[in-house]
Amino acid sequence: MLTKITHIFFDIGSTLVDETECYNHRIREVIEGTDISFEQFNEKRIFFQKQNLKGDLEAIKFFGLKKTPWHREDERLYPEAEEILRYLCDKGYLISVIANQGLGTEKRLENWGIRKYFDSVTASAEEGVAKPDLEIFRRALNKAGCSAGNSVMIGDRLDNDIAPAKSLGMRTVWIKQGFSVYCSPTCPQEQPDHIISNLMELKNIL
Repeated sequence: MLTKITHIFFDIGSTLVDETECYNHRIREVIEGTDISFEQFNEKRIFFQKQNLKGDLEAIKFFGLKKTPWHREDERLYPEAEEILRYLCDKGYLISVIANQGLGTEKRLENWGIRKYFDSVTASAEEGVAKPDLEIFRRALNKAGCSAGNSVMIGDRLDNDIAPAKSLGMRTVWIKQGFSVYCSPTCPQEQPDHIISNLMELKNIL
């Protein structure tokens, strides 16, 4: 169990929001008109992801393709996202967001029906600074009015979420969803305090 925690910070992509179809949509677009199959591209994407690299972007470079726009319309909340947010709020935790997102993050949270659960939202597009830069974490802690020692960061990226949060003294929970299932910590700084594979598992530690 995580003790002395008063504030919880969530990433968004592949943490609260399922981006599977967004990535699949991108694959279909980048390989259109080529002789590269979806399976071939996906195999290479997983190969790079196992090296803790951004699999889709590395595969695009490997095949000499052009990155296509991100399809936000394909984003979907994980089915258990609202339930766990409600549970954590009922437990008395203050919940915030630290995420690398485009403009309009709060509006998207509203559209998904979960903005009401967050005390503050710190997103890269509005802040002009992105994870893993420690500055975005410091700003988020300041907005929330809490100390790193009383906070926990929950995210799917070892490089963007776990390592920087840990370096500031935050506790960390790595959620292995999306392509993070293929990743592994490569140094002590990337070793989280807890590892989960589903948001509901947070009930066991918070």
